[in-house]
Amino acid sequence: MRRYAPSVIMFAIFEVVAVTLWLAKDNLFYLLNFSYMGTCLAVGLALFVAGWPHARRFVQFAVGSYMLVYLGLICQENMQIEGFWYYLFSGVFEAATIHYAVAKIFGPVIFGRGWCGYACWTAMVLDLLPFRRPEGPRKGWGWARYVTFALSLALVTGLFLMHVANLERIMFWLFVAGNVLYYVVGIALAFALRDNRAFCKYLCPVTVFLKPASSLALVRIHCDEAACVHCGKCLRVCPMNVEVNREGRDRANATECILCMECVRECPVKALH
Repeated sequence: MRRYAPSVIMFAIFEVVAVTLWLAKDNLFYLLNFSYMGTCLAVGLALFVAGWPHARRFVQFAVGSYMLVYLGLICQENMQIEGFWYYLFSGVFEAATIHYAVAKIFGPVIFGRGWCGYACWTAMVLDLLPFRRPEGPRKGWGWARYVTFALSLALVTGLFLMHVANLERIMFWLFVAGNVLYYVVGIALAFALRDNRAFCKYLCPVTVFLKPASSLALVRIHCDEAACVHCGKCLRVCPMNVEVNREGRDRANATECILCMECVRECPVKALH
């Protein structure tokens, strides 16, 4: 049963967040919301430990679909980065601001870029494409994410400065349009570069938040370099081009790891854990 300890710990962490926000905001939604996510992640981890190959995909669709369909389309909350700016500028610590604080600003100190591997609804679709293993070296286009980040900030700032009417309704349609744009561009990039995660590597504005805290992540893939035979199999299967066959936080693309565990599965000598 000790193998399932990470599942219990994951559930406990999310329950602490759920209860804290429920009591602080006096809103039962937060208890249900974070309990649901914690349960999905805990079950996914248990399924992974049990050897089910689709455990991560289960979590991706359980959490990603919930956020996209229920929170985004049904509840009409803009959960994209524009929604974060909107609520932040409105002085409201609700919805997207809480989501970003937990999942994308402070959460990565513990889980790194686990959000990208287990909850992102954009990657949920991109991971279904046929290029799970990048077929070429990583491009030096990481700067582009800062451009999209700045554009999202400029867009919402401009709407506020112009005192646009019905701004909340506009933010919903921006959420719809933004998701369509992300999917179209993400799929086009995947086929052009033969890499499912090209959008994540070069254009996703959310990674600007994720990157700093991920450098401190407590949960990360470790490599026993003494046991490693340098076969290169882990490097070939890593969707984010992380130098996983080295230990240490200074390895290439260290903050890009999405904890997908493909390298751990592929390692023939169990040097990764």
